[in-house]
Amino acid sequence: MDDTRRGIFAALAAFTIWGLAPLYFKAVGTVPADEIVAHRVLWSVVFLAALVGFMRQGPALRAAFGNRRLLRTLLFTALLTGSNWLVFVWAITHERVLEGSLGYFINPLLSVLLGRLFLGERLRPLQKLAVAIAACGVAWRIAAVGAVPWIALFLALTFGIYGLLRKRTPVDAIVGLCVETVLVLPLAVGWLGWLYLTGDLHFGHDLHVDLLLPIAGVLTATPLMLFAFGARRLPLATVGFLQYLAPSLNFLLAIFVFHEAFDAARLAGFVIIWCALALYTADLLRASRAPSRA
Repeated sequence: MDDTRRGIFAALAAFTIWGLAPLYFKAVGTVPADEIVAHRVLWSVVFLAALVGFMRQGPALRAAFGNRRLLRTLLFTALLTGSNWLVFVWAITHERVLEGSLGYFINPLLSVLLGRLFLGERLRPLQKLAVAIAACGVAWRIAAVGAVPWIALFLALTFGIYGLLRKRTPVDAIVGLCVETVLVLPLAVGWLGWLYLTGDLHFGHDLHVDLLLPIAGVLTATPLMLFAFGARRLPLATVGFLQYLAPSLNFLLAIFVFHEAFDAARLAGFVIIWCALALYTADLLRASRAPSRA
């Protein structure tokens, strides 16, 4: 029971950090999204390198860099997370947190569909119904608002594909993340150098922002470690239920802190998605109880 309790606390902490992350990105909102993401990569490498050394994962890291096939996969996943970060940060700094939260509400259902298409996983009846209802929610959002929710769909798709690839990649979470960030580090450093040469670099002009930007590395790695710790100690149904905390906090921040526009049409779209998630969660709970009864 103590191990399960620690797992729940770790998972809750991870999803809470992810849910409150928009507050951090708002605090550095004077910095363009591309520069924030570059700093996130740079400081993540520094933090993760220290962490890998502390955890004595050096041999595993060297083995990962010696595997060319693994490196190709991790380069692609790094580009996926990098583009995901860029759009997420852009959404926050452009008053689109609400649409970003919609993407992470959709993501679990999209992951189920990707598992069916690429891993041959069989969908249970309630899962099929949940995916169909979520598709109706997106269709309603397009029809009612008159625009494709591209931010939500991009975030859900890139993170879903990332999860699919990492699920099939034989590498530790921390080591894998370290390799991913190192692979895109030249792009980040090159972009920061270009901004410096053109006089558009924001780092170094405001002490408050300069102190906040390195936190991006900690903000990237810490929730991932907490999530990995919790996921190893909790049933899938519990993790699946707790993961809604992050987009729920994003949603609440968008409405009550950032005061983004939220009319009846947008509310209806969210309600449809929430109904799909309720079915998905009910199916997870029922599936987890079946082995216990057996």
